[in-house]
Amino acid sequence: MLRATHLRLALCLGILISLLGSKAPSGDKRSADVMTSLQRDEALRMLKDVDEKVSKEYYDATYHGLNLDARYKEAEQKISEAQSLSDAFGVIAWFLDALNDSHTFFVPPRRPFLVEDGWEAGFIGDTCMITAVKEGSDAASKGLKPGDQLMAIEGFRPSRTNWWKLTYAFHSLSPRSGIKLTVVSPGSQPRDLTAMSTVHELPRKYDWRNGIDVWNVIRQAENEEERNKPRTIEEGDVLVWKLPQFLVSDEQIDGFLHKANNHKAVVIDLRGNPGGAEENLSRLLGGVFDHEVKIADRVERKSSKPFVAKSRGSHAYSGKLVVLVDSRSASASELFARVIQLEKRGTVIGDRSAGAVMEARQFPFSQGSAFGTDLPYGVEVTVADLKMTDGTSLEHHGVVPDEILLPSPEELAAGADPQLARALQLAGAPMSSAAAGQLFPVRWR
Repeated sequence: MLRATHLRLALCLGILISLLGSKAPSGDKRSADVMTSLQRDEALRMLKDVDEKVSKEYYDATYHGLNLDARYKEAEQKISEAQSLSDAFGVIAWFLDALNDSHTFFVPPRRPFLVEDGWEAGFIGDTCMITAVKEGSDAASKGLKPGDQLMAIEGFRPSRTNWWKLTYAFHSLSPRSGIKLTVVSPGSQPRDLTAMSTVHELPRKYDWRNGIDVWNVIRQAENEEERNKPRTIEEGDVLVWKLPQFLVSDEQIDGFLHKANNHKAVVIDLRGNPGGAEENLSRLLGGVFDHEVKIADRVERKSSKPFVAKSRGSHAYSGKLVVLVDSRSASASELFARVIQLEKRGTVIGDRSAGAVMEARQFPFSQGSAFGTDLPYGVEVTVADLKMTDGTSLEHHGVVPDEILLPSPEELAAGADPQLARALQLAGAPMSSAAAGQLFPVRWR
């Protein structure tokens, strides 16, 4: 899997999670998350599982100079002193944080609830901004708007380098029913607000004989599939394909390429795309080149080998190509955009991408004696660095677009999309920023 991360956090992730506490979205008191001795033992087992996989599978046998054994002993001590499950999960995340690797991280056990904030944020250049707010949400009722600058989240100032850690901490390690934000609207003074989330409770254990549980699972899967479904728009001879992630079927990629051959220009929108499967990446690249293309060299622990996309030859799309990326475009989407640049196949427009480009595998585990039910968790481990054909790695650097174009706070507030408008202009289908902003509305859960 390719996935889907110069101010460092002042505190390590373990301490960060301790400070955050364990505000349960259900409204429970902190004591509801306090560990039993058996749960502490299970948390230590999780740490051991994670350590063993990283020790064996991580692509760099020196761990970038990190003394992994000493780090492990320190993490054991922190878990022995942890007061809650959220604290313990934070320590396991802290154990891996020293690798400073976007694709190596702890996958904590699923909580029995889904949390929807009702707002989205991301970096526009070097400024963290609110990019979308759900109508009718608590955030909207408190005056949060697209175009507001996010100055702090739970007291932590966001930066491009710590943003993925903050979102990981607040959404995966310690999800909560409300998040304190410090924001400033254009022309106004900073203000604090707590945006309450919508919490969807899930059963702690599914009864597959119960039709209600079965249909709830089906509906959840359908909602997530709908959120991540690719969308196409045709503007005359121009086809626009918004691809939310590289986790689609071969048929979906082939269908897009077949449709593309009937258009003189194509815009591929990879903004917000966190990456996905390398098979998707190579299949799509092979569909827009008339020759075999080397994507990168996979630099593994004991060897190095080329990562190549095979061409469709005469069936490959040969028209004009424009690619859109932003600060949330990561991994496979960054590789796609950079190959397009290096091969001079098209134009890349937007913002510098995330700089989170490695090849990783997920390793699942499961235990349940301390929690009363089967408890799946896991770790994602980087198994290869990816060196581009120019000898560089995109990790921590990202893709710099051929044309850097950043929406203003006013454009975000108005729902305009100058990046897509510019891409359409280059493709030969001029459209106003306001009209472009209506083509792909945000899909909420």
